Amino acid sequence: MELSGARTLVVGATGVLGGALTEALRDQGATLALAGRTDPSGTGGEPTFTVDALDLERCAAVVDEAADALGGLDLVLVAIGVAGFGEESENDVVTEHLLTVNTQAPMAIGRAALAHLTDSGGTLAMISAILADVPTPGMAAYSASKAALSAWLTATRGGVRKQGVRVLDVRPPHIETGLADRAVAGTVPSGIRAGSDVATLVGQVLEALRSDRRTVTFDLRSGEYALG
Repeated sequence: MELSGARTLVVGATGVLGGALTEALRDQGATLALAGRTDPSGTGGEPTFTVDALDLERCAAVVDEAADALGGLDLVLVAIGVAGFGEESENDVVTEHLLTVNTQAPMAIGRAALAHLTDSGGTLAMISAILADVPTPGMAAYSASKAALSAWLTATRGGVRKQGVRVLDVRPPHIETGLADRAVAGTVPSGIRAGSDVATLVGQVLEALRSDRRTVTFDLRSGEYALG
């Protein structure tokens, strides 16, 4: 897709990764609307919205508000999530939180986005995680929440392909964004190290968008990204 002029909603724009993606898309000339847990205003004069990922109705509504503000949507990019580690994360309350934020909220945003993206022949892009491919001990519920989102994206891609909508699933390794330090339960295992930096991931996402790819994955053995 052509990023210059693309009417783009970034959900999670106040996060480290979402903020970096926002800056990169702005540099590419995208026409932006920004949504975050806190007000992302003051970054570039774009329309801004607040959204709580635990409020699924609000997650859907923010898409329509952004579409109204921009006169339609060509790209919806979702970069939201929370982490949970260890035994502390393996209970019903924490699991529900992980599934709501990491799975249901992106799905609610995606469902609302599809009508607008069908009109424009646009792209739905979401950040899931390598955990969808490599479920990890000590992160069972966290892995499940990311795997569920990735499965939804795969199934959705097949359902909207004939309407000209592209679906991008980005599955990065652990990135030092501070997410692990804000886990809803537990602490990151000592053996887990960052597999990539934010700037490299952002570059891969932009290239995947420009070349209409379906996936961005990461090989732990080679330490390299691959576009699929």
